Amino acid sequence: MSTSVQVAIAPETPAQSIEAERLGHRLGLPLSESLASGPFFETKSYLLVLSCKRLELRLTGPDAPGPIYVDFTGGPVRYRREHGGGRRQPLARAVGLKHGLTPNVLDATAGLGRDAFVLACLGCRVQLIERSSILAALLEDGLRRAAADSNIKSIIIDRMVLIRDNSIEFIKRIKPEERPDVIYLDPMYPARTKSALVKKEMRILRGIAGKDLDAPLLLEAALKKALKRVVVKRPSRAPAISGPPPTLKIKGKKNRFDVYLNN
Repeated sequence: MSTSVQVAIAPETPAQSIEAERLGHRLGLPLSESLASGPFFETKSYLLVLSCKRLELRLTGPDAPGPIYVDFTGGPVRYRREHGGGRRQPLARAVGLKHGLTPNVLDATAGLGRDAFVLACLGCRVQLIERSSILAALLEDGLRRAAADSNIKSIIIDRMVLIRDNSIEFIKRIKPEERPDVIYLDPMYPARTKSALVKKEMRILRGIAGKDLDAPLLLEAALKKALKRVVVKRPSRAPAISGPPPTLKIKGKKNRFDVYLNN
């Protein structure tokens, strides 16, 4: 987590106070008694808000964007699951999904888990690795709620496993018999501008997760352990991660996928 931000747990109602206190203790975060920013916030600050429906991350202060939360059951994620193009979409092609071939995937930068969920919906077994305790808590909450939805319960339970760990260290510890077919990376890309037009979600996630300055080391570790390929998601005009050049590139509407084949 960025050292310039402060995060506190806040219950939305008194009914969530005990659970919020337990979560704060587990994550090592202070408890705020209300949703308003407390006097201890001296820099940019966030509240991890526990409501009766879900866990949300909120940026405090005037003109703050709306909350960030993980939702696999509705909204854009549901639309993408139902109308995203199946195995013809760029993400699926990048990881090597073909008729009769469904690789197992290690998503080493899970974030909010959307790409991992798409791959799980297409049949892949996905390990989600997230080093930020805040994002991991949001993911854990989203997976728990999704597992109660009869339409996607089996996808969540049978194909998605969340692990809170440093991805580089986790990958280095992978045993030869446990190597995944594909390691998927979507490192946080530094903002090209400080404009207020930067997507709200990216503003919040960059503040929490940082800029992933160790992405070259992550790529190096991944290339040594992936059985078949490493896939790196990049903004369309961004350079490739420092290291060996990708074997091929697959372009999407807003992003591209740099694919490194291991032969």
